[in-house]
Amino acid sequence: MICPDFLEFQDILKKMRVLDDKIVYTLNTSIPTESFKTKVNATEACQELYHQIQKGHEERESVIKKCIVTTADSVKKLLSAKETNPDDFETLKNLKAEQRKLRLLQTELSVEEVIKEKTSKLFTEKCRSYYKPNDS
Repeated sequence: MICPDFLEFQDILKKMRVLDDKIVYTLNTSIPTESFKTKVNATEACQELYHQIQKGHEERESVIKKCIVTTADSVKKLLSAKETNPDDFETLKNLKAEQRKLRLLQTELSVEEVIKEKTSKLFTEKCRSYYKPNDS
């Protein structure tokens, strides 16, 4: 699992966010201009893009939440170990590191919400004439 190393976790998230990062470009290349309307099916393009976006959001949210749960369990174990042996420097150091990582992971969940909102807004602006998802 990618959770133990937060920097590796962030690298993986960054790769998973490529579609959201390039949403404007993707929309501009997927949706035809007036002169190309007959050559490209904008409804299909928007529908396919919508499903790609949703899949990416679900996968990232799942990965982040899984890491939050794993890290929270680790924090609980370290808190128990600290209660058993309050003077163990190594346990205290590991506890602080895990608590910091847990806060960073929770922040990533907030970042994910912002990215989802931005992507959804841009998608709706460009595709509203061609495709309206059922769940929005």
